[in-house]
Amino acid sequence: MSRLLPYPLLVISLIITWLLLAGFSFGQLLLGSIIALIAAWTLAALRPAKPRIKRWDLLPKLFAIVFYDIVRSNIAVASIILHGGKRIGKSNFMTIPLDLRDPTGLACLAIIITSTPGTIWVDYNSARSVLTLHIFDLVDEAAWLNLIKNRYEYLLREIFE
Repeated sequence: MSRLLPYPLLVISLIITWLLLAGFSFGQLLLGSIIALIAAWTLAALRPAKPRIKRWDLLPKLFAIVFYDIVRSNIAVASIILHGGKRIGKSNFMTIPLDLRDPTGLACLAIIITSTPGTIWVDYNSARSVLTLHIFDLVDEAAWLNLIKNRYEYLLREIFE
């Protein structure tokens, strides 16, 4: 990691994303490069811990499960909205005790839950290791507990711990 270019892949991906969103011109390339460098320097100043992935072979399985769940959840939420709000459950909060302690694994779990339509990561109490979720159509709390614990948390623990 050099001081001038601390995260080269981050800089390149930010420049490419900038150019895809803003259109390619020399001015946009220059502006995107400056913003990407500032972002990389800012991240380097924060000194984030490097994630330690122990089981790379489980990542495709996790991606497939998350993709399937996101598609399924999109269909479920869309059908609730299209049918005039007629649904079995109701919006509610629930708490889930977690065994996952790795910060990167917790961040991945937060991304998975929040990117799945109908669920929101509301709070995580690190002292008690308890996650609070808001679920748009909560029918069965045991099913949600099983989903988070056995579908996501188990794989994330295998990957990161």
